[in-house]
Amino acid sequence: MVTVSVKAARSAGTRETLLAAAERLFAEHGVFAVSNRQISEAAGQGNNAAVGYHFGTKTDLIRAVVRRHAEPVDALRRRMLARTGDSHDVRDWVACLVRPGAQHLAQLGSPTWYARFAAQLMTDPVLRELMIDEAFGPSIERNLDGLNRCLPDLPLPVRIERGAMARHLMVHTLAERERSLADGTPTVHPDWETYADGLVDAITGLWLAPVTPAV
Repeated sequence: MVTVSVKAARSAGTRETLLAAAERLFAEHGVFAVSNRQISEAAGQGNNAAVGYHFGTKTDLIRAVVRRHAEPVDALRRRMLARTGDSHDVRDWVACLVRPGAQHLAQLGSPTWYARFAAQLMTDPVLRELMIDEAFGPSIERNLDGLNRCLPDLPLPVRIERGAMARHLMVHTLAERERSLADGTPTVHPDWETYADGLVDAITGLWLAPVTPAV
């Protein structure tokens, strides 16, 4: 029994080390530029087949990295949604979309790689769908429903377009701040909380901007 527990703990530790190495390498070099062998070596694993043994395919590994962060972000969002209730303020719902990710990055300490990893995934159509599938759950659905209720007069095509713009802004600006912190370059805001303030301001303005009538 003790032997089984030791083996299970060792396996879990190896998986975690591989996930951390994969996340860092994917963030820095891109998903398609990194091999399973490089991940194994970066994780200090002498067996080059370690990734395949613990995760299966590279797609399975990517899913595991996303899940590693999606669950704590979702927990933060659920708590924010509970406080938001049935608000009719667009900013409240935008905050529920933006702040959990920023808070999670703050909780991870420094350095982090997840924002840049997410940005890498969102630039590829197939990986973007994978990311959305893993991260989209009841809390996101409720979040978007609340936002949509605040924008009843926004035409559907504009709603779809601005949703894509907001997602792009959120993902890539978080990645840019993370990159600046990693490089030691100055940032406009001193911490993730105040950075999230500015991002919430910008995305709220995006949703509430006037719509040019179709010609």
